[in-house]
Amino acid sequence: MTERPSPSRDASGRSDGDQPPLPPARFAYDRHTWKEIAHLLANLPLSLLGFTYVAVVLFTGAFLTLTVIGFPLLAAGLMGARQLGKLERARARALLGVRVDEPSPLPLRGGKNGFFPQLWLALKDPVGWRTILYDFIRLPWGVLTFAITLTSLFVLWPVLPFIARGLTNADRAMVRGLLSPSDELERRIAELESDRGVVVDTAAADLRRIERDLHDGAQARLVNLAMGLGLAKEKLLEDPDSAAAMVAEAHGEVKLALQELRDLARGIHPAVLTDRGLDAALSAVASRCTVPVKVTVDLLSRPAAAIEGIAYFTVSELLQNISKHSAARSASVDVWRTDDRLLIQVGDDGRGGARLAGGTGLRGLADRLDAVDGLFVIESPQGGPTTVTAELPWRDRVPVQG
Repeated sequence: MTERPSPSRDASGRSDGDQPPLPPARFAYDRHTWKEIAHLLANLPLSLLGFTYVAVVLFTGAFLTLTVIGFPLLAAGLMGARQLGKLERARARALLGVRVDEPSPLPLRGGKNGFFPQLWLALKDPVGWRTILYDFIRLPWGVLTFAITLTSLFVLWPVLPFIARGLTNADRAMVRGLLSPSDELERRIAELESDRGVVVDTAAADLRRIERDLHDGAQARLVNLAMGLGLAKEKLLEDPDSAAAMVAEAHGEVKLALQELRDLARGIHPAVLTDRGLDAALSAVASRCTVPVKVTVDLLSRPAAAIEGIAYFTVSELLQNISKHSAARSASVDVWRTDDRLLIQVGDDGRGGARLAGGTGLRGLADRLDAVDGLFVIESPQGGPTTVTAELPWRDRVPVQG
């Protein structure tokens, strides 16, 4: 019988049939390198596009400023440059991984501010001018990076990843430096736009509440009063006793209507706050709370009327929440001034668990304070105690000229 030849073995004892399979063939560069290469190759056509736009639209508009149509054309060119900047930011996000926030849009508001204010707003737009500068200086850079990258693909491909990283780092710096919003200014503008919306919504809600209270309360009682007095007038000669009873009932309606009007006026702006300040006004609010409240107001002077009103209604709302939801045995209100801030701290020994999203009106308070650069912080673990700290900017009270 013929023996089969045994497979040969290498020095490690592994036979030829035990060799591991070869790894699959793959590109030498990873996907990040290819993205950087694609960005560098796209620099040339996009820089040509941007430079052509600057040369044709902006230079033409600047030249025509000697005529009537020059300034509107220049403003339109700057607004169009914003769109080119948006395209470049999107390309940097997709290919370079650069996260740059979008600038706030120009507050043109559909022509409500008039043509010339909008024209001036567009002409002095810093975002548009920085985009113009970016597109103007990109043409030589686009030619340089395109030539280096294309040559390196065939000649210097072993070191191309390092070349691409160095060139794209310069691109990243240009995008961050010229196409990013002015961080502090843009953030402040966005905050003010948001705060303005909160103030408008809050004012509209307060007006609706006042209208509803007047319609459902005092107005309805006055209508009933007029009808009752009309019937009493008809029965005055026929049935004096019934007419007297109707007048007495109308008198009760007048008292209730006056009380509702007083409550409504106190809800708009209490007279005690105007006349005597926060100490007396907060003491009056605390006296109506179902929980004993200790009020301490340490202020050498009174703040501006608007700040004083916000502070009053903040404490009033917090004390109402304590009455309704806390199951507390005692509460405290402390008001003091530190530098240019008015601080309010309201605490209770109740069951805790208060949250901004808890449906107790705390979210609305936080929004109101945020709209005037205030702060609103809640510390309320389950089981209590609860401490709410509010900060408001201090502004000195302006004496009323009269």
